[in-house]
Amino acid sequence: VRKLARERGIELAQIAGTGPLGRVVRRDLESFAPGSAGAASAGTSSFSSSSELATQEHSSSYSTVPHTGMRRAIARRLSESKSTVPHFYVTADCKVDALLELRASINQSSSVKISVNDIVVKAVASALMDVPDSNVVWNAEAMHKFESADIAVAVTTEGGLFTPVIRGVEKRSLSNLSMEITEMAARARAGKLRQEELEGGSFAVSNLGMFGTKEFSAILNPPQSGILAVGAASPRAIVDDGQIVVANVMTVTLSADHRAVDGALAAQWLAAFVKRIENPLSMLV
Repeated sequence: VRKLARERGIELAQIAGTGPLGRVVRRDLESFAPGSAGAASAGTSSFSSSSELATQEHSSSYSTVPHTGMRRAIARRLSESKSTVPHFYVTADCKVDALLELRASINQSSSVKISVNDIVVKAVASALMDVPDSNVVWNAEAMHKFESADIAVAVTTEGGLFTPVIRGVEKRSLSNLSMEITEMAARARAGKLRQEELEGGSFAVSNLGMFGTKEFSAILNPPQSGILAVGAASPRAIVDDGQIVVANVMTVTLSADHRAVDGALAAQWLAAFVKRIENPLSMLV
């Protein structure tokens, strides 16, 4: 596959693999080829109704931006996910005052600045260890159950979305994890990720909180069986011990593959995640 990619001048990192554990296989290269991409474009255009085309012709002027190989790969991969993977969703609110206080305290005395997202990724790993039956991916022959928490972290670049996988997150300190995520994100934006850094993992994190998004749901990237969509932390009125108080609250939504994870198991994992996030010191011991 690597030889064929070199012959065709294709960067493997631009292709979303459909092989075992997300590996790029020959059929992915074939569908990524210019001829296949053109055929896909023609097929897609057949879904446009005549009224839609007429609306486009009579609407305000617009420019045509050709699809990049990355955009085609993202479109194909996520369309396949939505049409072939049975998604379901569970949502929870997390009180994050303790998390924000801990982060501020760490950043006052450390040269490595910890982000909220770093702590979220660590909490995801801790919850996978707390509920090991959730650390799985679906395979047609058998379930693959993992001993370590290998987590994909969504990184937005000018060319599209990359999801490099951070290995063994449960064993990492917050500072080490933060440096790894920062370094991976920088290489993703520079187009320097290796193909193997985009493969594998059982879980992913997508955080839009920095844009002020309150909540959203994300599409799974097979074979991963879970992805956590993270919204912004903001002051909200809540009931605590019978009293109305103001707390910083963050809404998260878990998208899960129902073939690998049942509803009760997803709820157990989300409860474990909330417990870790609301008690962040538990992840430092």
